[in-house]
Amino acid sequence: MLEKRRSERLPLKLELKITSLFKQDNVIIKDINEGIEVVDISRRGIGFKCNQMLPLNYYFDAKIHLTKDKFFYCVIKIIRTKSIENGYFVGCEFVGLADILSKSVDEYREEIKTTMNK
Repeated sequence: MLEKRRSERLPLKLELKITSLFKQDNVIIKDINEGIEVVDISRRGIGFKCNQMLPLNYYFDAKIHLTKDKFFYCVIKIIRTKSIENGYFVGCEFVGLADILSKSVDEYREEIKTTMNK
């Protein structure tokens, strides 16, 4: 099958909590309190599993831990959802992620490849 993604997806085990979502024009949804399980990351975004349907084109703030000592803060936009067994899979993109932070994802990819080749 032809890969259509613009950036390679890498496995990532990370749990986050979404407390609120926001949209342009100061539209805010508070008290979401949804725990999510991040399963992959790329230079452009993340994919995660959650229990409730989250609305498209909303944003949330996150702290992404790539390793124990390497992390960054970012804004994430929800761009697609898919119903799966026991919940939803959500595809998101980073918004305005600086090139230096994108390079952190590239370094993480190299660490994974090095570990896999040992």
